[in-house]
Amino acid sequence: MRTFLILTSSLLLAAGSAHAVDEAAAMELAKNNGCLSCHSAKEKIVGPAYASVAEKYKDDKDAVATLVQSIQYGSKGKWGRIPMPPHPSMSAADIKTLAQWVLSTKP
Repeated sequence: MRTFLILTSSLLLAAGSAHAVDEAAAMELAKNNGCLSCHSAKEKIVGPAYASVAEKYKDDKDAVATLVQSIQYGSKGKWGRIPMPPHPSMSAADIKTLAQWVLSTKP
């Protein structure tokens, strides 16, 4: 029984870390792609704070896909009059990493 509990605990920890966002990599992506020119973690700059985005989408099961679309193709009217420019040259994996990172931002 003890071996079962240890194995189960190990599997749960591994599963949790498999979905964790590499914050350092995500921050580097944000810096390198100009995201931090318009956004910050806690304060609105030109675009909304990442914490505000995370709060808005916290109960949306499709939040990652929604943000992926906004990052890749840009968006208009979701957060005011200033549109977010598209980032078509970013890879799908990088965009998904950014979306997951933004959604993990705590207020």
